[in-house]
Amino acid sequence: MSASGGTKAIVAALAANLAIAVAKFVAFLFSGSSSMLAESVHSVADSGNQGLLLLGGKKAKREATPQHPFGYGRERYIYAFLVSIVLFSVGGMFAIYEGYEKIKHPHEIEHWYWPVGVLVFAIIAESFSFRTAIKESNPLRGDLSWTQFIRRAKAPELPVVLLEDLGALVGLFLALAGVGLALGTGNGVWDGIGTLCIGILLIVIAVVLAAETKSLLLGESAGLDEVKKIEAALVDGDTVTRVIHMRTLHLGPEELLVAAKVAVQHDDTATEVASAINAAEARIRASVPIARVIYLEPDIYRTPEATPDAAPEAGTPDTPAP
Repeated sequence: MSASGGTKAIVAALAANLAIAVAKFVAFLFSGSSSMLAESVHSVADSGNQGLLLLGGKKAKREATPQHPFGYGRERYIYAFLVSIVLFSVGGMFAIYEGYEKIKHPHEIEHWYWPVGVLVFAIIAESFSFRTAIKESNPLRGDLSWTQFIRRAKAPELPVVLLEDLGALVGLFLALAGVGLALGTGNGVWDGIGTLCIGILLIVIAVVLAAETKSLLLGESAGLDEVKKIEAALVDGDTVTRVIHMRTLHLGPEELLVAAKVAVQHDDTATEVASAINAAEARIRASVPIARVIYLEPDIYRTPEATPDAAPEAGTPDTPAP
């Protein structure tokens, strides 16, 4: 799966959220609606999150140094994890606190047309942002479901923007429902309930984002299709006869480390083995371009039956499994 940064989707979301945040704050000042205040803070948090994603993408492009020989590709994972923290603390916890206060001390909404008008405008703007994120994601998603795409994507930006935009749209409808019920019943408690629901929604999204980016930070292997391509590229049937064992690791969304022990013919010369290793590396890079760091160790493959002593446990790092 290609690891596009989804910059167009991030910029579209940033522009939409900045405009919406200003409109929501104005509506809150005129109406006193807690749902509008929670949504205002939500939009400000989302704007900051998109800024973090853009900053992470820029920092990840730095050249490798002796202190960081594999580069800075994981910066994008770190900033995506920060997004989940901001969404949880600034967005979710604030909304829950504000909702609790409004339920405990309800008051009527003033100038109802301000919050209703702004919420309708925000729904339209967020819909365009969400549509852009979907269009950017579809070429990368392929045949995967949306849940599979979010769980398997190695580039964190598009899943983050997709979940943020989805959460924003659902939150806007919750705010609209809360405001509408408060206006219809004359009871401001409904506005607080809507705010509370927004907070719970944001926390759920933040937890999902944190779990997915944590997995990326810990280090994920290549996808199954990429692993199959690498294995097929390694073996030429002549000098390299089989893959004894292999490990892959994403150093960033667009950089993959490949380490493998491969079997070579026992009577090949050192020159022939070195040439075969170089050719195998070239085949891997041609088949999986993001495989940029490759370490191959040649070995002589022996089946357990050919070993005089009892065969060691299969699958251990230093002993080839049959």
